[in-house]
Amino acid sequence: MEQNETNPQLEQQATPASAEPAAASAPEVMPSLEEMLKEAERKAQEHYDAWMYAKAEGENIRRRAADDASKAQKFAVERFSGEMLAVKDSLEAGLAVTTQNVESFKSGMELTLKQLSGVFEKFNISEINPVGEKLDPHKHQAIGMLDSDQPANTVVSVMQKGYALNDRVLRPALVMVAKGKE
Repeated sequence: MEQNETNPQLEQQATPASAEPAAASAPEVMPSLEEMLKEAERKAQEHYDAWMYAKAEGENIRRRAADDASKAQKFAVERFSGEMLAVKDSLEAGLAVTTQNVESFKSGMELTLKQLSGVFEKFNISEINPVGEKLDPHKHQAIGMLDSDQPANTVVSVMQKGYALNDRVLRPALVMVAKGKE
């Protein structure tokens, strides 16, 4: 009888031991090749969509920047033009005066010149009037030489003033320079 009797402690120990190998030996479920392919295609489509969105956004930014640059170029002189209209109005008003007094005409021209100079100053347009300076081919254009007591290549007279916009030459000054003493 002792052989038929089972030890309850052995059964308790055997039960958990036999359950563990069953759980550990349960096969892991691997996704099928079709499922893996569908997942890869889904991810590829997501990446493609994201790339297309980024590409479209980049094109939109480029197009907006080109439009902004075009508008800036087109309307860059708008403020300057508005200021120049006032000068034109002054000139027209001066010409419309019926009294042809030289003094009033001269006074009107002086006021208009002052107004024009104010516009130039407002927009950083400066005169290049180099009398007495050394010739600078970047700012001056020599059109002749004169006998003078001044050192050679010194500007003796200005035939036409030059102008610069923010230190960039718009028009060089036309000048006569000294030959210098021989």
